[in-house]
Order: sequence, then C-alpha cells, then structure tokens
Amino acid sequence: MSKKIKSRSLWVKVSGMFIIANLFIFIVDLMLLAGVNRMFTEMEETYRENRQLNELSNALDSVQRSMTEYLDSKSTDSLSDYYLSEQKYAELAGGLDKKVSNRAYDRMERNIAYLSEAYLSEVALTIESKRGRNVERYRVQYEEATKLHGYIKEYIRSLNEERFASNSERYSILSVNFRKFEFFAGIVMLVVFFTSAFIIIHITRMLIYPLQALAKSADEVASGNLDAKLPEIVNNDETGRLTAVFAKMMISIREYIEKQRVSMEKERQMQEKELMMETHLKDAQLKYLQAQINPHFLFNTLNAGAQLAMMEGADRTYEYVQTVADFFRYNVRKQDELVSIENEVDLVDNYIRILNVRFSGDIHYESQTDERLMKVKMPGMILQPIVENAVNHGIREMGNKGRIVLRVYRDGERVYISVKDNGKGMTPEDIEKLLGGEWKYEEKKGDSNGIGMDNVIARLRLFSGRDDVIDIKCEGEDKGTEVIINIPYDKDSPSEEG
Repeated sequence: MSKKIKSRSLWVKVSGMFIIANLFIFIVDLMLLAGVNRMFTEMEETYRENRQLNELSNALDSVQRSMTEYLDSKSTDSLSDYYLSEQKYAELAGGLDKKVSNRAYDRMERNIAYLSEAYLSEVALTIESKRGRNVERYRVQYEEATKLHGYIKEYIRSLNEERFASNSERYSILSVNFRKFEFFAGIVMLVVFFTSAFIIIHITRMLIYPLQALAKSADEVASGNLDAKLPEIVNNDETGRLTAVFAKMMISIREYIEKQRVSMEKERQMQEKELMMETHLKDAQLKYLQAQINPHFLFNTLNAGAQLAMMEGADRTYEYVQTVADFFRYNVRKQDELVSIENEVDLVDNYIRILNVRFSGDIHYESQTDERLMKVKMPGMILQPIVENAVNHGIREMGNKGRIVLRVYRDGERVYISVKDNGKGMTPEDIEKLLGGEWKYEEKKGDSNGIGMDNVIARLRLFSGRDDVIDIKCEGEDKGTEVIINIPYDKDSPSEEG
C-alpha cells in the first residue's frame, strides 16, 4: 500500500489529503449537530404538556365567555363565536388521555376529559334553552355549566402546577446534560482540530521534505560546492523524478568537470614545457647578445669617438656619433617606462638623422607638432617602430622620393599622433590582419630594433584600456599609408626626460 501511495502523483496526494481531512471534520460536525438537535428536541418536549394545558384553559375560558355573551345579547356574532370556541375546545379536550392508571397525572387528565364532555354538553343545553326562550331552564343549566367550568379550571391549574414542577426538574437535568454535552463537544472539536492539524502537517512534511532536500543541494551547488550530497529519491512522483533528473545532471557536470580538469592539466603541462623551452631560448639569446656587446662599453666608445671627431673639427661626424649614442641609450632605458610625446618625437628625429647619414639624405621627413601636447605621457618605444616600418616597407625602394610626415594634434579628450608616408601602401587584408594580430612584417634584423607592430599595438591597448587606439589608412596601391594612434589627453602629465 505504501509503495502505491509513493507512486501516486503529487496532485493526487494533495487532493486526497484535503478531501480526507475535510471529510473527517464534516462527519464529526454532523455527529455533534445531531446530538445538539436531540438535546434541543428533548428540552422543547419538556414544557409541551404545560403549553397544551394553558391552551386548553384559554379555550375553556373562550367557550364560557362566548356562551355568556350570547346569553346576554343573543346576537348572531356571539353565537358564531361560541360555535368556533366550542369546536376548538372539543378538539383539545379530545386529545386528553382517558386511560385508567394509578398515576395522579393520568387520573387528573382523565377527570378533565370527562368533566369537559359534561361541560360542553351543559353549555350546549344552555344555548338551546336560551334559543327556546326557556328562561328558568337555561339559568339552571348556565349555573351548572359555570360550576363545571370552575372545576375544570381548578383541575387544569393543579395538573399544570404538578406537571410544571415535574418538568422543571426534568428541565434542570436536561440543562446539566446539555452543559456536559457542550463541554464534550468542545473537547471533541479540539481533538479533531489537533488531529487534523497533525495529519496535515505530517503528510505535508512528507510531500515537502524531498523538495527541501533538493533545494538545499541546489543552494550548495549554486554556492560553488559541486561535491554536495545528492538528495535521496523518496517518492516516485514529480518530486522524485525532479530529484532523479537533478542527480543525473550533477553526475554529468562532475564527469564533465573531471574531463576538463584532466584536459587542462595536460594542457598546462604542455604550456609549462613550452614556456620553459621559450625561457631557456630567450635566456640563451640574451646571454648571446650580452656576450656580443656591452651597452655601457658601446656608449663610452661612441662618446669617445664623438669627442675625437670634435677635437679634429669633424662636426658632422661628431653630430652623427652623438645621435647614434642618444638613440641606443633611449632604446635601452625607455622601453618599459612612460615617456613624454616630446621624448618619442626626439627619438624619431634621431632615427631619421641616422638613416639619412646611411642613405645620403634620401628620406624627406617633416614634423608637425603642437608644443602644448609635448608633455603628455605615453608608453616608450612606440613612434620609432612605426616610422621604422614606414621606411622599411613603404619608402625604402623609392630613393630620394620617399617622404614621411609626423603630426601631433588634439581632438577632444584624445591626443592623436599620425605617421604618414607616400610609399607603396597596404592592402585592406594586410591591414585587417595586422590590427588583429594575425600577421607580422618580416623584419631584417640588421635594420630593426626588434620591436614589432604587434608589440606596439598590444602596449598601446594596455595603456589606454581600449581597443580602438590605432587606425591604419591606405587609399590604394602606391598611395602611401597613414598610421594614426590616439592616447588619453592629460594636461597635467609631467614629461619623462631621458
């Protein structure tokens, strides 16, 4: 039976619980109502006989009164009243019990019945004598009827008092019993209430418990505890099926997470190996470069050459060597520092001077800057790699026709720096790949500082906190390329002198 109940749907269980509880209360109410009705019926019956005797006495007085009125007036209305009252009293008197009994009540009731018959007979004779105008006779009969009326009234009064006394005692007993019944009914109602409440709470708890267990497990999972204990499947109803689905889902999630963990662990190990290999490779390259040249030795050597050129009066040679020394010093010190736009523009000027010495002044360079913006800060080593790309991939093959224009201007809260050349340009596909980090120029190591455009774009985006920090424009083949970067405007930015 228990298995059948557990397999029922939640709707059937709740409906059944409601129907059974209300049916139980309804049956108890019917029983109590029947008891109350029975008690009231008995109490109503207690004084029924007294009411009948009072009614009989009133009917007797009505007959006597209507007879007297007729005798006095001999009117049709009074005669009509007599017949009506006589008929009513005859009916009431006919209901009296005439059985022979030793009880005083029965004897008195039987005497009233017989006296009533004699009285009605005497009254009828009196009326007939009056109508026959037999004065002497109806007076004698009227006196006899009046005597009988007095006897009957006395019997009715005595019987009424006897019955009232007896009924009062009975009524007291019924009242006590009624109070006991009220107390008993109150106890029964309390028992029914608490029993119904206990049953409903118990059954409701049985129905809600699986949902509470499921909610508790779901809360733990929502808090991040995927190892929470799965709820037990108690019933085969909707809650049981929901619990089963939840358990199945959690098992699947745990299996999926375990697979992902194993996969990520393998991937992490592979990345660690690759990172270790890359670290060793960079360390080897760094040691190789350090072994080739010492920066301080290089600076000291270039400074010594510049002093020698100055002493010999070779001003152009002095200026060139000094420019190369400043260029390398900036490369070593400024790559990871914030600098001013002025520092970056000076580096580009030095870089162009070095190239023009190497290529006999083939590069035409123009700088258009707003001096009010020269102190704004930006990442170091940004402009020189852009100009370097413009030279190597834009105008190198153009001889003395190559031209580069660098502009610094402000628009709103952004500072824009444009590097524009008149070289061979870029295709839209190459521009898209470059901005997306999917393609790099192949740098000739002898002419490059080792900082590619992907590095420049990444550092600009990191500095500004947004992606739209660089734009590349080209109107077509052999129409040149313009690279425009934008950085936040901060008028209070101090410059980085180096």
